[in-house]
Amino acid sequence: MTVKIAVLKETRANEKRVALVPAVADKLSKLGAEVHMQTGAGDAVKLPDSAFKNVKFSADPLALVRDADVVASVQPPDPGIVEAMKPGAILISFVYAHKEVELTKRLRDRHITTFAMELVPRITRAQAMDALSSQAALSGYYAALIGATHLARILPMMTTAVGSIRPARTLVMGLGVAGLQALATARRLGAMTEGYDVRPETKEQAESLGAKFVDTGVDARGAGGYARELTQEEKDKIASVVTKHIQQADIIITTAAIPGRPSPKLISKAQVDGMKAGSVIVDLAAEGGGNCEYTQPGETIQVGQVTIVAPLNVPSMLGEHASELYAKNQFNLIELFVKDGGVKLDWTDEVVAKTALTHDGKIVNEAAQKLIA
Repeated sequence: MTVKIAVLKETRANEKRVALVPAVADKLSKLGAEVHMQTGAGDAVKLPDSAFKNVKFSADPLALVRDADVVASVQPPDPGIVEAMKPGAILISFVYAHKEVELTKRLRDRHITTFAMELVPRITRAQAMDALSSQAALSGYYAALIGATHLARILPMMTTAVGSIRPARTLVMGLGVAGLQALATARRLGAMTEGYDVRPETKEQAESLGAKFVDTGVDARGAGGYARELTQEEKDKIASVVTKHIQQADIIITTAAIPGRPSPKLISKAQVDGMKAGSVIVDLAAEGGGNCEYTQPGETIQVGQVTIVAPLNVPSMLGEHASELYAKNQFNLIELFVKDGGVKLDWTDEVVAKTALTHDGKIVNEAAQKLIA
């Protein structure tokens, strides 16, 4: 028996990524899987169908998934795709159940086993499957470039015949994967860098990248590697320290996001109003409403003399490498249960159990269970 894996072409707006690249297609074939792909799925990242070997193509997505054992995509598929999938089939994609309530119910009712890539547990063994981290690293890198291109000055110090230009000052707020990559990239571009996070253990990481750490004296470590919600007293204490750094910065990159909840507000309108002319904020948390009170998700706006850039789906802007990393993340997950020409799900495996959103007619993720009746 051969496992059929079907890879969909993305249809959502501004999505350029694809869930399969040629090198990973070859690895799937070596697992004993038969790989099928929707015609033109890689076109947006300049991967023509001819680049894929040992892959069969179909222009009809419904026919593609109808007898597939595993369906792979980046974004959650359209409802019609789910309806066409056979009961017991596996879907692997980002889902975000809190945003896709009806689709999650449909996956449950159709008895689809769904592995949501945003649910991969943050444990050492699962790092190679952690698509959130791989995509966040690209976002952090690109955020520094976005900031640099919106700034009417250069980032590095430069000495010329008529004098020296001082380096720009970059402040990164939120030192997860994206924030640390933003710090590293800004530093490579020659900027003076500062990092801030409510989790004090990030100080060492920021300093290892040559950045100064903004220490507010507040410890807001929470569960799962994310920051907990702050009290008003803590917010006030942080603001009193951070405001000075915000208003000295040329570029601020914010990255604080909490899955399933609105992005915390790190920069108030009053703080923006006090920023120096020509400064830039790049808000990577725009998907959740943004870290800045002035942020308009998906828009670039001017507030006085300050530019606020709030891009959506930043990894897709680097679609080629984003697709490569994502495809490898998915392969490492698939490798856990596609074995010996069949699908063998081990529910005692922590990665398998915690990544699952739906299975056997049930919503099996605890957070999603509370959200969806």
